[in-house]
Amino acid sequence: MVRRRKRERSLFEVLLPDGHKLWPDWLRRMDTLLEDDAVIDVVTSALEARWPQSRRRGRPGTPAEIVIRLLILKHLFDWSYDDLEQEVRANLVYRAFTRSDADEVPDAKTILKIARVLGPDVIEQLHRQVVEVAKRAGVTRGRRFRVDTTVVETNVHYPTDSTLMQDGVRVLTRTMQRASAALGDQPGRIRHRLRSVTRRVLQIGYQARSPKTREALVESYRKLMATTRAVLRDADTMVRRLSQRRRTATAGATAVLQRAQQQLQQMRPLVGRVVAQARARLIGGDTHVPNKVLSLFEPHTTTIRKGKIAKPNEFGNLVTVQEAEGQIITAFEVHAGRPADVTLWTRALDRHVAIFGRAPHLAAGDRGFSSAANEHAATTRGVRRVVLPRRGPKTPARRAFERQAWFRRGQRWRVGCEGRISVIKRRHGLRRCRYHGTDGMARWVGLGVIADNLMNTARFANARNAA
Repeated sequence: MVRRRKRERSLFEVLLPDGHKLWPDWLRRMDTLLEDDAVIDVVTSALEARWPQSRRRGRPGTPAEIVIRLLILKHLFDWSYDDLEQEVRANLVYRAFTRSDADEVPDAKTILKIARVLGPDVIEQLHRQVVEVAKRAGVTRGRRFRVDTTVVETNVHYPTDSTLMQDGVRVLTRTMQRASAALGDQPGRIRHRLRSVTRRVLQIGYQARSPKTREALVESYRKLMATTRAVLRDADTMVRRLSQRRRTATAGATAVLQRAQQQLQQMRPLVGRVVAQARARLIGGDTHVPNKVLSLFEPHTTTIRKGKIAKPNEFGNLVTVQEAEGQIITAFEVHAGRPADVTLWTRALDRHVAIFGRAPHLAAGDRGFSSAANEHAATTRGVRRVVLPRRGPKTPARRAFERQAWFRRGQRWRVGCEGRISVIKRRHGLRRCRYHGTDGMARWVGLGVIADNLMNTARFANARNAA
């Protein structure tokens, strides 16, 4: 049964009459901001949709108020679920903030299962409500607008064709061995090729260091691809066996066989694509294979080049981050591919107008967003001052235009977007996503942005009260 709030008396009221003095000022203010009913209603609706009749039936579950506060606390300090459980159990302030008080704190697995219920749509609704809270607090009014893009890496190792084939052989062999045991086969029926594959991958790593061993490298790859294709043929045979045996298996064994069959069917096409792209690169000389697989476990990973010297290639997803004044991130978007920055300007500006009901007085972006069409689009929407430095050679009139005082002030203010991105990466863990899949990426980015917005709103309110 879903509950919105906890009704019991606070532990601080019973044991520590002066416990409010232990709170940091910004956390106390954030606690007040999260009392907003609209924020709790978003989480409550998501939890009610988890199971039929969960609103009225079943044992009492974790209240929606505790769920959202636990997740905010986790992403506020970039903790793991285990760290979150330990910190909340051992800290009276965190117990009070999450409304756990003297009750048992949900364990890490419970929090993880509940967090998965909050999909990208729920996180987006929750973010909109947090922005509304910031607007009501007077932190932002939408008078200024700035936008930038960044890369949030997926939790993958550096992708090479050899290591991807090694991952595929390991996962397919492990799954087939489990399925074989469930079918009652004799031990050893599934051939274990991982040791030879590992030796081959190490050999390829040594040979790839010098161009003199190019022929030996190609030959090693040929042998590795042959072994991988043999494992794929074994997987095809196992899938056919599982389809036949599922018809006569018991209810308990059917679930195991079905899970193994689904894993094999999901992994086989990806491993086959890895073999194809390795063959195209080494034998055909094609290094620009479309839809290249960069991870078997995070297939949505893409290669993004941002021009950084220390890290020329980043593997993850491109994310658009747009801000208003007060350091409030008003919207974000996780992209499936690698769209050019110049194509994102109008969409971000329209989102800003939809959130605040009017165009900003100042709109700023870096050279990646600059084009005459984007400047015209901002002007027609009512933006009075558009700060988009032109790329390439400039006419004398354009140079004089960009040397105006208001344009330079806008450029300096625009640089703050890069600082905000750096903060959410360092403080809230947006440097690397620890959740799985495209939905996990959206949840990871969204919860990090929400935590940062709440912190900035709380600090702004404290500063205003102190003044």
